[in-house]
Amino acid sequence: MTELGADHRSLPIPESLAGERVDAAIAQLFGLSRTRAADLIGRGLVEVDGAPVSKSDRVLPGSSLDVTIPVTADPLEIKPEIVEGIGIIHDDPAIVVLEKPVGVAVHPSPGWTGPTVVGHLVGAGFRIATSGASERQGIVQRLDVGTSGVMVIAKSEHAYSVLKNAFRHREVDKTYHALVQGHPDPHEGTIDAPIGRHPKSDWKFAVMADGRPSVTHYSTLEAHRFASLLEVHLETGRTHQIRVHMAALKHPCVADHLYGADPTLAKRVGLERQWLHAVKLGFTHPESGDYVEFESSYPDDLAHALEVIRGAD
Repeated sequence: MTELGADHRSLPIPESLAGERVDAAIAQLFGLSRTRAADLIGRGLVEVDGAPVSKSDRVLPGSSLDVTIPVTADPLEIKPEIVEGIGIIHDDPAIVVLEKPVGVAVHPSPGWTGPTVVGHLVGAGFRIATSGASERQGIVQRLDVGTSGVMVIAKSEHAYSVLKNAFRHREVDKTYHALVQGHPDPHEGTIDAPIGRHPKSDWKFAVMADGRPSVTHYSTLEAHRFASLLEVHLETGRTHQIRVHMAALKHPCVADHLYGADPTLAKRVGLERQWLHAVKLGFTHPESGDYVEFESSYPDDLAHALEVIRGAD
C-alpha cells in the first residue's frame, strides 16, 4: 500500500478510541482533519489489521491502523528557475524593474504550477526584500498571469515599505495600452464602477453594487475598423480591473475570451490571450526621492495583432 513520495504510519488503536469511526480515529491519532482522513480512506490508503475500511467503520482497541499519507509539494514554495522572456529594465540596490511576459505569475499561489517572477529572480541570484508573506516577499504590485509588461519589485526593506505605501495611496502612475473591440463612446472617459468577485465563477470578476471602489481612466490613441487602441490609467488596482471595466462598456479587450471577446476576431489577429500590456510605470524612487519612469514595448504577439488590425482599415 506504500506509494512513492508517501509517509507510511502504523499505530495501535488505544482504549480511548474504542468504537470511534475510522476517520475520527485517524484525525485524532495523526493530527489530520476529518475531511483529509476521509479522502485517504476513499483513496484506499487506510487499512485496519491489513484490511481496507470505509470511513464509517468502527475501530477496536488493539487493532493496527495503517495509514499512507502522500507527501505533496507546497504550492507556495518558491522554485528557483530562469524564466525565458523576463527582461531586466533597471536594477539598483533598492529596486529591480522588469518586463513580465505572458504566462508567468508574479509569485506562487495554490493551483499555479507554472513559472513565477519571484522564482526567476531567486534563480538569477537577485536578493529581494524579505517583507511580506514568504511567497510574496518584495512584491509591491502584481500583474495577471495573462498580462505582460513593466513591474517593480523591492530589493531592500526600506524600498518595500515606501513602495507599498505609494501603491496603497495611489501615488504610482500605472499606464496600460489595451486593444479593445469596437469604439468606446466617448473616445475619452472615466469608468467609476465597483468590482467584486463574479457571483457564478470563482475565476471571474464583475461590476457589482457591493464591490470594491474601482476607477479606470481611458483615452483613444487609435481608432480602426474593428478595434481601438486605448491608453489606460488606473486609479485603483483591482484584479482584472481593465478587463472587467472594458467588458462592462461592451468593448472587451481583443481576444479576452473570459470576458466575452469575439473568438473570430481573436483568430483573425492570431492572438491567444487578451490584448493588454503594462507599458509604463512611474513613481518616486524610494532611496533617491527622484521621480523615475520605466517603459516596456509591446511583445511580438501583441505587436503583430495590432498590425493586423491597422491593416484591416
